[in-house]
Amino acid sequence: MSTTYYTDEHEWLRVDGDIATVGITNYAQEQLGDLVFVDLPTVGANVEQGDDVVVVESVKAASDVYAPASGEVLEVNEALANEPALVNSDAEAAGWLYKMKLSKPAELDKLLDLASYTAQIS
Repeated sequence: MSTTYYTDEHEWLRVDGDIATVGITNYAQEQLGDLVFVDLPTVGANVEQGDDVVVVESVKAASDVYAPASGEVLEVNEALANEPALVNSDAEAAGWLYKMKLSKPAELDKLLDLASYTAQIS
C-alpha cells in the first residue's frame, strides 16, 4: 500500500516500500498555468531533501521543484518531454516527474499528510 506525502513547496511524494514517485500538486500546476517545458533530473543522480531537482516552465514563469526526500533517481517521466501539459491535466498521477529510491526514510516524518497540506493551501 502506498502513502502520499506533501511539502510546503507543493510537491507530492507517493511512497511504496522504499520507492517514491514525485510530482507537483494540482494546486501548484494551477498557480503556474500551462506548462511548456519540464527539465527532469538525470537517472542515477543522487539528490538530497531540499535540492532543486526539476525546473518546470509555464507561459507565466519558470519554477524549481525541490526534492521532498533524499535518494537516487531511478526513472523520469519521458512522456513529459513531448507533452509537458500532462502535469496540468493530471498533476498527481500521469503527470508525475520522477521516481526515486529513498535513502533516508526518516525524512518522511517532516512532510505533510493530505489534511495538513489541504489546510495550508486553503
